[in-house]
Amino acid sequence: MSRRHPDASVSLGLGLLSIGRAWGYRQGEPPPVRDALDLLDHAVARGIRFFDTAPAYAASEQIFGHFLKSQGADAAKLTVSTKMGEHWDADRQSGFVDHSYEALCRSLDRSLELLGRIDVLQIHKATVEALASKDVARAIDYARSTGITKIGASIADLGAARMACGSGWFSHIQFPYNRLSEALEPAFGMARQARMTVLVNRPFAMGQLIHDASADAADALPEALGFVLRQPFKGVILTGTRSKRHLDESVAAFEQATQAGPRS
Repeated sequence: MSRRHPDASVSLGLGLLSIGRAWGYRQGEPPPVRDALDLLDHAVARGIRFFDTAPAYAASEQIFGHFLKSQGADAAKLTVSTKMGEHWDADRQSGFVDHSYEALCRSLDRSLELLGRIDVLQIHKATVEALASKDVARAIDYARSTGITKIGASIADLGAARMACGSGWFSHIQFPYNRLSEALEPAFGMARQARMTVLVNRPFAMGQLIHDASADAADALPEALGFVLRQPFKGVILTGTRSKRHLDESVAAFEQATQAGPRS
């Protein structure tokens, strides 16, 4: 198994795309709302405290917001992370990108209405062009005026990573990283130099690393997480699932991977 980097300080979080819309290597449908709420409750019981959603995840924000309201004072123990920039077209059942100031502000207002509060707000689909946009800069100022202090960028290429890490605007950066997708590995070093928190998505390559594993999933899961933990970063690895059983497997795998000990 890959050993974690001695400078890594990482927790396991839950990405909420799968409870809102079809997603993943096999395009599984989202669970019924009751099952999604049970999953969220189970995640908290298993020690998950960081939850990442987005308007483009269809019903995800609405379901998570309902869950937060049901938690009462305990909701304050959870970190609420969402995004603005990619939106959901319910009629077409697909996402679309709009980084105009008006669209970003409408999206943020709706997210605040659904979630009650936002601890981390990320620019979704943050390309170099989007990060250079005056509309995005104005929308970030608007977000700060609502009391949001932690702003992030969800990126998919090194140019955007370099710009986000060098801008001084962001406390968080999110990107995919796994054995099948290593292109963004240099972003770990950029984020570390900028003292940013890293959110790693797709650690299992949307499930492909598990479904295609020649070995048992019990070995494939910790191996996949251990691969990410080799990197020197502070942050969260986001696992995405629609099932309590899969979540339990991810939690067990994370515990196994983190107990493997640091690299010498």
